[in-house]
Amino acid sequence: MSVGKGRATAVGAVAILLWSTLALGTTLTKVIPTFEALAITFAIGAATVLFGFLIVSGPARIAAGFRAWPAKAWALSIAGIFLYHALYFLAFRLAPAGPVTIVNYLWPLLIVLFAGILPGGSSRLGWPQIVGGVIGFGATVLLIGGSDAVDLGGTAMLGYVAAIACAFTWSLYSVLNNRVGAPGSEPMILVCAAVALLGTIGHFVTGEAFVMPDGPTWIALVLLGAGPVGAAFVAWDHATKHGNISVLGALSYATPPLSMILLVAAGQAPASLRLALATALVVAGAGLAAVPGRNRRG
Repeated sequence: MSVGKGRATAVGAVAILLWSTLALGTTLTKVIPTFEALAITFAIGAATVLFGFLIVSGPARIAAGFRAWPAKAWALSIAGIFLYHALYFLAFRLAPAGPVTIVNYLWPLLIVLFAGILPGGSSRLGWPQIVGGVIGFGATVLLIGGSDAVDLGGTAMLGYVAAIACAFTWSLYSVLNNRVGAPGSEPMILVCAAVALLGTIGHFVTGEAFVMPDGPTWIALVLLGAGPVGAAFVAWDHATKHGNISVLGALSYATPPLSMILLVAAGQAPASLRLALATALVVAGAGLAAVPGRNRRG
């Protein structure tokens, strides 16, 4: 791995650490309707990213970065990020936080698998990736396949379906973003703003009741917007374009255990043997899937 690619991959690791707080932050804001939460957090994220780039890049470079992105990069980023987070917030509002967290975090494993399947990459799928995928799928079955351990009543199953859709959405976005390779990350300012606008439109179209956040909820929303929504997406955008996408997928499996530790410590998810075993399976599956595959010919 070249020095530049290694540094970009390390930047992606920062995003992964920030995302370990996403599940807890989302759980602490679950009193806020889905699209309202989406609009608020991404508006905060847009402001955070704008402030950061004004300091680092300056207005002229930001404007040049906007012009440099092709239409397909704008469409991919806005659609991928909006859809993922709409499904993510919805999942946490419909189903218990612990199982949703593990099901959603099939996305790092899917990144490794899609990196080997989708055209345009440097490696192809091999037996480690296939076995790793089976192990990761087994973790999901373990979690939602037994009603004696995991709530499947009411809206819970819809929440798990939303979490699975999250995993596929984010993994596809990440791998395709690597393939598009649009220069610079300054346009993430407008991407976050566009997602906030779509969240606002969704709020009114679906007829959600507006809920005024209280003090602790505002704090959680601000932290979500500034960290795992704002700064993390800039880091991930840079990393998926310039880093090693397969290694990023494997590193991402530090997120499920960190997320679960935070949820359990905050009393937002019960500690259980099944959750612990599922977390271990997902991490093991990703570690196996990260074994370098064969290079593509030509």
